[in-house]
Amino acid sequence: MRKRLLIIGAGTGGLMVANFVGRDLHGEIERGEISVTLMGEQEVYTYQPGFLYVVFDLMRPAQLIRPVRELLAPGIAFVHDRALRIDAQAHKVLRAQGDPLEYDILVIATGSNLNLQEVPGLAEGGHWFYTLDGALRLRDALRNWQGGKLVLTVGVPHKCPVAPLEFTMMFDEWARLRGVRDKTEIVYSYPLGRAHSIQSVADWAGPELEARGVRVETFFNLESVDPAKHVASSLEGTDLPYDLLVAIPPHQGDELGSTSHLTEAGNWYPTDRHALSLQGHEDIFVLGDATNLPVSKAGSVAHFEAEVLADNLVGLLTEGSPPLHHYNGRAFCFIETGLDRATFISFDYEHPPTVPGATNAVHWFKQTYNRIHWANLKAVM
Repeated sequence: MRKRLLIIGAGTGGLMVANFVGRDLHGEIERGEISVTLMGEQEVYTYQPGFLYVVFDLMRPAQLIRPVRELLAPGIAFVHDRALRIDAQAHKVLRAQGDPLEYDILVIATGSNLNLQEVPGLAEGGHWFYTLDGALRLRDALRNWQGGKLVLTVGVPHKCPVAPLEFTMMFDEWARLRGVRDKTEIVYSYPLGRAHSIQSVADWAGPELEARGVRVETFFNLESVDPAKHVASSLEGTDLPYDLLVAIPPHQGDELGSTSHLTEAGNWYPTDRHALSLQGHEDIFVLGDATNLPVSKAGSVAHFEAEVLADNLVGLLTEGSPPLHHYNGRAFCFIETGLDRATFISFDYEHPPTVPGATNAVHWFKQTYNRIHWANLKAVM
């Protein structure tokens, strides 16, 4: 009997798992012994790390978007539809526009979404770069920037843990090149008592921000925004007036998990930290932003998880073997420290990161990766 692998979510994690399995089981798929189906709400894949570059006119939207079908390996079916509910007992996924999809093994890679409603006034009074529309709107605001007070706020949890620092440092250099830095005040706020949740990153970022003349406001958990008065207010009682508010909005998991009664608070799936299986379900696996794992919500995490999960899925589909490969919490994040220099952090469950000095070479390595990412998605590298 043909074994059916169904993957929900056509982002980085979903595409990579589908293509890794499709590459390794090409023969079995051709013979009809195994089917691999990828289900996604959008017909195009968007490279989200590029949004930050769009803000500063360093990349164009067309460079970030490609049709999902063009990125899939031969033999993999793509279903353009929204999953409404997972029936784990019946091994079915109910969807918006067609009959339920049945599976033997299910992979959930539904990512995370902005939760703007959590902060009253944020949608009306703030800017963000975590969606393409948001990045374009912020780009247009910067094109008209002649100086004033820019306030950056950080909600938790959020994707890409170093993105707030990247934006702040890139904006600082951008303003200097535009000749408006002396007319600009930059306030970087953070919800904890330091500049970042990772201690080593905070130890590095504090002096970096100070050297650039950036004011750091700690213990600032954004509670509300007054769009009329241009004031951001924190749970701690601090008010920050602004001319331009750039927010890292809090994120939450896709509602599919809650409607299926499979997720915890925040719509995150309780996931085994090594096998990536959904707790209590041996035939359901989760990766990327959708998990509740104590790792960064970042594309590199989805990539490393996809490699491990795909190897385990190949064994499960062909031999029925239990997960033999373990994910170790590996993550890798570039940190742009301006417009032509960058550093990086690399870490896992057991090894915290260190932050090396920023160089022009690391910046160009990041630019190179932005272009070879498409090959990674196709599992050809």
